Amino acid sequence: MKNTAKYTRQFFPAPAGEMNWAKKTYIDKAPSWCSVDLRDGNQSLIIPMSLQEKLDFFQLLVKVGFKEIEVGFPAASETEFIFLRTLIEQDLIPDDVTVQVLTQSREHIIRKTFDALKGCKNAIVHLYNSTSVAQREQVFRKSKEEIIKIATDGAELFNKIAAETGAKFRYEYSPESFTGTEPEFALEICNAVLDIWKPTKDRKAIINLPVTVELSMPHVYANQVEYMCNNLKYRDCVEVSLHPHNDRGCAVADSELGLLAGADRIEGTLFGNGERTGNVDIITLALNMYAQGVDPQLDFSNMPEITELYERVTRMHVYERSPYSGKLVFAAFSGSHQDAIAKGMKWREEKNCDTWTVPYLPIDPTDVGREYETDVIRINSQSGKGGIGYLLEHNFGYVLPAKMREDVGYTVKNVSDHAHAELSPAEVLEVFKSNYININNTVKLIDYHFVRQQDITAYVSIEIDGEVKEIRATGNGRLDAISNALKKALNIDFTDLTYEEHALSAGSTSQAVTYLSVTFANGKKSWGAGVHDDIIASSINALFSAINRGISQ
Repeated sequence: MKNTAKYTRQFFPAPAGEMNWAKKTYIDKAPSWCSVDLRDGNQSLIIPMSLQEKLDFFQLLVKVGFKEIEVGFPAASETEFIFLRTLIEQDLIPDDVTVQVLTQSREHIIRKTFDALKGCKNAIVHLYNSTSVAQREQVFRKSKEEIIKIATDGAELFNKIAAETGAKFRYEYSPESFTGTEPEFALEICNAVLDIWKPTKDRKAIINLPVTVELSMPHVYANQVEYMCNNLKYRDCVEVSLHPHNDRGCAVADSELGLLAGADRIEGTLFGNGERTGNVDIITLALNMYAQGVDPQLDFSNMPEITELYERVTRMHVYERSPYSGKLVFAAFSGSHQDAIAKGMKWREEKNCDTWTVPYLPIDPTDVGREYETDVIRINSQSGKGGIGYLLEHNFGYVLPAKMREDVGYTVKNVSDHAHAELSPAEVLEVFKSNYININNTVKLIDYHFVRQQDITAYVSIEIDGEVKEIRATGNGRLDAISNALKKALNIDFTDLTYEEHALSAGSTSQAVTYLSVTFANGKKSWGAGVHDDIIASSINALFSAINRGISQ
């Protein structure tokens, strides 16, 4: 590409440190979570949420288990002010949930923010101002000292209003555009704010380090976070919070490495909604932890419900490949993937496994409200015998022999290929039924009965090309006698008659299903299946299915 010379690195690496975060291999406990869906998420929508939609979303966030929810910028618009007042006046905020509100460091905005919180039991008041070189030089045209004064003036006003009103809310400060700020300056301004608030262990302050714009690789951000965590004053009285955006597509990595680097808290949104490329997706972060045996303290066990409400109130669409939540993230179309999943599931059943290690599935889809039958094995022209066999077995109870699975697989894939479409489980079943079960077309079975003498004698009535034939033949068993009758009537030979059978469903009314193959004199093998209340009848139906399929192909 052209014009690379116009770009320069806008981030500032942290002073050399120990990089202790790089020695860790996993996150061992959940952070504090703060949803900013109703603020960052809402302001990024083409059509912002209505009051009722916000209330619906708030209730969803509470149900999922968020204990901190940013509800807006009440001084910015009447709509956001009314939303907060509605939550308070209608007593919609549970006692164990803290609402968070955002304010710039300007006196009239701060005062209106505290006014909006009157009567609120638990709140975090979030103060911010931009600190990056670009913002200082281009937007505010102020020196470092002047930028620090903006922050400290706001912090002092927080204390003053609290003294006037008796409010005992928690405070949060963000050096906005932290990733474009010199780490030493970010540390200086945060410590200046903390010196005014003087947090305690009983009333911790929050220092939020936002990736307002993602400017570097995640390890650079992790070093910046570790530097701040190691050098902030009052560290044991401060929660270090992260607020990553996704401009480089690394918000999840920024968050995970930032937590390894010492951060305590994450601000983000469901499905990563937010301005530009969005905020960090809390669903992905939380379920990444869950997939490694760590309880995220959030409940995403009904992902379809969460997705439906989110799409309704935001008018956004959850991408089909979005980790854990997309409609296709557990779907396997590839034949080899389907086969591995099917064998993995069988292994779990055989070994009664306590842990989840199924190939290609990082978590059990049912843990997030998905179904194996419709969400995992998906059938199209790329599918294989394993997946198709798995679907027929687990959805409909047909346990096909291994060799028959291959034959059925090719038949189903051929239908999908010609239709140029995915086949639903019901459509796969219909292909199987119409091509293999009780096929009685070219050679039609009309009636039969048996007489036991020294051997079994079969009296069979069939119809071929409109002509009814009565055949008598003997065999060492009923199916053998019927086979000999067909060989005589059709003047053909077939050998290697093999079959398997099982009950199709449990209970006294269950039907028997038989799978049967024959090999003709030319070496061609044909499979058929029969279903009937009687096991002998199902075997005979399977034989006629195999013969009809063989002579018509």
